[in-house]
Amino acid sequence: MSLEVSPLVAEGRKLVTSYGDGLFRFGEETVTGSILLFPEAVYSWGVTSTEDITPQSFSRIIENAEEIDILLLGMGSQLTPVPLAWRQALKEHGIVIEPMDTGAACRTYNVLVAEARRVAAAMIAV
Repeated sequence: MSLEVSPLVAEGRKLVTSYGDGLFRFGEETVTGSILLFPEAVYSWGVTSTEDITPQSFSRIIENAEEIDILLLGMGSQLTPVPLAWRQALKEHGIVIEPMDTGAACRTYNVLVAEARRVAAAMIAV
């Protein structure tokens, strides 16, 4: 089942237009599997569950720390506590991590991008 998030895509910005069935859509573009999402780019993320995540899983986020204040962490369909090691790895670079289910992360990301906030998202596919 695919859920529609937003029918409009801002020019030059990656907005999630739908997600589900193991993929994400950004207008006409489709990415299968988990993703790291920035306002101008999307990358595959080799994570299928929270058990796969380590502080090193956020290396691409940390490489772009000067452009990010907040990282939305879409944890799939179930929210679990964020380990302190993840928070510390990102906090050292001035990034706050906000965990939520993947659907909420998609919607929140779109709003924050529309507000021109310094945001990125790491989302586990559902």
